[in-house]
Parts: sequence; C-alpha cells; structure tokens
Amino acid sequence: MSLTAVLADLGLSQRDVARGANLSKSTVNRIVARNEWPAKDAATARRSVESVFRQHGATSAQVLALWAAPTKKLAPESCELSEAVSPVSQPETRKEDAMLLQNEALSPEARQHFKLPRNPFVDDVQSPDDVFQTASVRYVRATLLDAAQHHGFVAIVGESGAGKTTLAEDLEERIKADKRDILIVLAMESTDAKGKTLKSSHIAEAIAYALDPQLKVKSSPQARFAQVHELLRASRRAGRRHLLVIEEAHCLPTATLKHLKRFLELKDGMQRLVGVALIGQPELRDRLSSQNAEVREVMQRCEVVELEPLSDELEAYLRHKFARFELKYEDVCAPDAADAISARLVHIPRGGKASDAQSQCFPLVVNNLVCRAMNAATRAGWPQVDAQVITRC
Repeated sequence: MSLTAVLADLGLSQRDVARGANLSKSTVNRIVARNEWPAKDAATARRSVESVFRQHGATSAQVLALWAAPTKKLAPESCELSEAVSPVSQPETRKEDAMLLQNEALSPEARQHFKLPRNPFVDDVQSPDDVFQTASVRYVRATLLDAAQHHGFVAIVGESGAGKTTLAEDLEERIKADKRDILIVLAMESTDAKGKTLKSSHIAEAIAYALDPQLKVKSSPQARFAQVHELLRASRRAGRRHLLVIEEAHCLPTATLKHLKRFLELKDGMQRLVGVALIGQPELRDRLSSQNAEVREVMQRCEVVELEPLSDELEAYLRHKFARFELKYEDVCAPDAADAISARLVHIPRGGKASDAQSQCFPLVVNNLVCRAMNAATRAGWPQVDAQVITRC
C-alpha cells in the first residue's frame, strides 16, 4: 500500500499531514512521492506522521506502509526549503545492495514483541554448532580442513555477507582443538594508501614469527626464504601442519599471487610443508580465471570453491537461528515470509534479462532484512512478519 493510497483512504491531504506533523509541505510531498525523509531525526518525523494517521483511524496495514519501507534521507536543509522551490531531481543510482548490507538493530520493542532476550542476529555465532550447515557450507568446511591437513591450495569465494569470515573462524576453532596445526591468518589492503599491501616478504615474516616469535629474520630475501624453509621442515618433523589463510585475497597484488607458488613448492622430501587458503569476494574468482595468463601457473594448482546463496534452505536457516534462542520460526514468520524474502533478494543487473538474475540470499543480507521487517511489523502491531511486510522493507 503506497502512502498516496493511505492518504486517499484516510481522507487526508498533504497539507493536513504537514500541519498535523509540524513539517513543511515540500517535506511531506517528498515523503509521500518518494519516501524521502529528513536526514536529521527521521524517526521523529515518522512518529509525527504516524500520530496523524492514527488520529484519523489508520489501520495496522496503513501504519505499516509508513514504517516498513526503507528510509531515503533528505539533506538536513531540505526540510527547510521554501514551498515555492521545486525539488531538484537527482539521477537514480542502484544502492539496493549497499542498503541490504547495512546493519539494522532489532529495536527493544521488537524484542519484546517477539519475546526475544536479545537480537538473534548479533554475535550469534559463538561455536561451531551455531553455524548453519547448508550443502555449500559443508563442502567449504571440508575443503578448508583438508587444506590444513594435507597442505592443499584453495580459494573460497563469496559475496559480502556470504559467511566467509565465519567459516574461517570455524576453521580456526577446529584447528585449535587439534593442537597439531599452525594457522597463519593475514588480511590485506588493496593499495598502500589504505594500508600496507601484502607482499611475499610479509608472508615469509608472518610464517617465521608464527613458528618462532623470537627469531631474528634475515634481511636478504634469499636468506629469509631459506630460513622459513628450515623452520617449516623442523616444525613438520615435530608433527605439525601449516595453513596460510589470506583474507580479502581479491586485493592481492599480482606479483604476490604469483609468488604463492614458491611457498607451495616448499617441501621436505616429497611432502609439501604449507597449505594456502585464499578467502575473497567474486573478483578473486576472476583473478584466478584461466583467461588471466599472468597467474596461470597459480590457477592450475588452486581449487576455487564458491559459497552459494541460501536459496531453498532459507527457511531452515531461519529456523536454526531462532532455535538457538528457543524461539519457533512460526512465532516470527508467516508461511509466505520465506518465499517473499527469496524474491526480495533477487537482483537483475541494470539492462539485464531475467536469465541474468542473481540471488543475494546470503546470511548477512537475510539477517538485516528480517531485522528490518521485525521492526516494521512491531510498529504496525502485526503478530508476524509476512510477505506484505517483506516486500515493503
């Protein structure tokens, strides 16, 4: 239900809303026409408009139209513009993906409404049992563990919010329990302007420090590499295995990516001494493409595994999340909610066809959308999150 339709049903004009909510007519016009709210304290403006709606007998569905839609904010001075000034139209840009990745806190009212002690999507993964096991997740977990145990070379690729970091942390927990492995985790920046890019010398230093924190690392690249080789050999003979994990690996400089081959070739006899796990966004898959001649030798040795969207397992994922808080899925979501979430998170690139549709149904995105929907349902007084709430969030 659009705000224009709500005003018509309630017999309200924009002037009536502006007067009752103490807002300018131009501000109310943008709210009704494009759902653009003042940047300064948009929540207060919404509550003021809600009060006007309720005074005129608004139903829960009509209140939902006000609260469910994501806020588009005006510049702070926009609400003070003279009513004679026409709003300047801005070019439309797609910000949907960024908006869906923005964290939304579950309000205290929503937690009370759904009988939750705290937000089930914040700090919700604190043990391996908290990780929801889709077929894709199970394969990635097995692949990472195999890389640690047998010194393999893998690249884990996933969209933002797909759960890559969670699986890296899960691997660390399992390796700590084993006590025979050493995990070296490195994160990096894309340019030196943002932070130091990861060079092969940094990798060698990190391995040396993990194996012997007191060691004075050689300054010569060749001597340093030989030093690392000897450290790894001695560590392996003591029964340890080694895995180098590089996060944000899609930003790796090409020279460093090519140099990984040298680390993989470090052996004790015929036994490889260190495995490598690259973790990054889809650009990493493109970097390792067979079409990229610069890294062909690296690509030929690397297994690329992609984290898939939740898709058909979405409802099971939410049941798992809520069950960790002793809450039933049916206490939060109506039967049509899961299908609505899946449909809401399908994105067709600009100018694309239906066959180009991509699902953004990843854990972080789902969490944010469901939090937003729970807040909206609470404000409207609805007992559950259903398809109508989801499509308006």
